[in-house]
Amino acid sequence: MAQRDYVSRGRSPQKKKAANNKRKPAANAQANTPSGGKLPLIRLVGVFALVIGFGVFLWSIKDNVEEDVDTQVARPVAPTEETLPELPEEEWEYIKTLPGYEVEVEVKEQEKSDKRYLMQCASFRTRAQAEEMKAKIAFQGLEALIRHSSGSNGEWFRVILGPFESKRDAEKAKHSLRKVNIATCQIWYWNL
Repeated sequence: MAQRDYVSRGRSPQKKKAANNKRKPAANAQANTPSGGKLPLIRLVGVFALVIGFGVFLWSIKDNVEEDVDTQVARPVAPTEETLPELPEEEWEYIKTLPGYEVEVEVKEQEKSDKRYLMQCASFRTRAQAEEMKAKIAFQGLEALIRHSSGSNGEWFRVILGPFESKRDAEKAKHSLRKVNIATCQIWYWNL
């Protein structure tokens, strides 16, 4: 099978004829106008008439101003000491009452529960991946543990943090890890 050289073949003559046919009607379009070449002159006269009409309209309404309107600008009179009222003395009640004001709030003491929490951030098939995650967590100032578990679906290396005394402490650690794009941590009860 021989290769065809499309570059040396050039364009087909049919396309050139079609391009020449498109140019001819565009050139004849100006010659076929009913006014010949006077259409731009008629538009120019129309625009000029509109501008003159607008000028006459403005000239006619300029004299229709109401006479009873005061056109003089009122200038302010420089105040003298006799015309200014005396400054009133400001009395602020809260300045006197605020130092003696106390708010009493009842704060319930948090109940210490026997529940402790752990946070699992990842589970990997290889220990090397778990060690890498543990290092990322250590850069945030938290200590992680790696727990090996084996079951029916194979061996897993879990990266966990804890135990935490309250869920609030676990949430605080979770938010600090979220800042470095470790968003897979889940908080559970400590039951290992």
